[in-house]
Amino acid sequence: MFRLHFENQVYLKAEDFEVNQEGFPDFARAAFSFCKDWLNGDQRFTQTTSGSTGTPKQISITRKQMEASAKGTGDFFKTDPNSKLLCCLNPTYIAGKMMLVRGMVWDCEIHLVEPSSNPLENIKEEFDFVAMVPLQVQSCLGDEKSLEKLRTINNLIIGGAPISVKLKDDLAKNGIKAWQTFGMTETVSHIGLAEIQSDELVYHVLPGVEIGQDSRGTLWIKSEMSGAEPIQTNDLIELRSETSFVWKGRADFMVNSGGIKLFAELIEQKAEGVMEEIFPGISYFLIGEKDELLGEKLVLILETTESSSRVKILKERLSDVLGKYELPKKIYFSPKFARTESGKINRLKTFNAL
Repeated sequence: MFRLHFENQVYLKAEDFEVNQEGFPDFARAAFSFCKDWLNGDQRFTQTTSGSTGTPKQISITRKQMEASAKGTGDFFKTDPNSKLLCCLNPTYIAGKMMLVRGMVWDCEIHLVEPSSNPLENIKEEFDFVAMVPLQVQSCLGDEKSLEKLRTINNLIIGGAPISVKLKDDLAKNGIKAWQTFGMTETVSHIGLAEIQSDELVYHVLPGVEIGQDSRGTLWIKSEMSGAEPIQTNDLIELRSETSFVWKGRADFMVNSGGIKLFAELIEQKAEGVMEEIFPGISYFLIGEKDELLGEKLVLILETTESSSRVKILKERLSDVLGKYELPKKIYFSPKFARTESGKINRLKTFNAL
């Protein structure tokens, strides 16, 4: 039976969610509003996309799409009404909404807590299914008590951004059963999941999802959860089978330098250890800059003020871990990156502002 737990109260029916919300935090207001509409039978919901690769836009998502997504995830993980869920993502965004939908479609218990950096900090219960963003998982791994709670979660899905190499290794080392998700607002949360182990991430699509590639090598998706028409993405992939693939990066961020295709996001992962060593805690990204000779050249942008002494060391250390074509031709500095409302780096806006 569906029941939402929030601040020692339990809510079951549509009328329960019409409670006076004065004093409720914004995330709870968003959750209660959505649950009330869903339980009242609303058939369409408006959602804003993340805007990580362009201008955020509002799209209309049907109840049927959300139900199909929840059912696909439930079939994948073999959940049932006895499953206990934790919603620690903001229901303003699609990932948080879909946790609530899963609770209602799976007809099970779900606990709503503040979407903080360490959502397990004050948790006493054990959960079967939890969704987090990488920052939350990293914070939980760094806290001894939260780490123990993380180990008790039967299935942890991680989305919102690709996980770092360090986080992947930390999860494997600590024996956490976790999955990286692949999806977007337009596909109503994830359409594929990759079990996080020590080797490369291979995504397996949910039941009922069809995938393929266009002439550029980018992924297309056809599924009940993504609507009537196939969705063409800008994600470059390597197909492993009819139902599995390896993600290589966004076509938007693929740099063609003198005929050599460089996948910026994969190179960023390779450079991660060195970047953390020389510029700990500093955000960074690689992007293509126009070049008369090469067409495009790979450049590195760091969210910091210039430090010439460290830059020299950085260049030397990067040459140890990157191939000669993968080395950035130039390094730029930005005191503050442009970010989307959901916290993702807006690469193009940041680069154009330099």
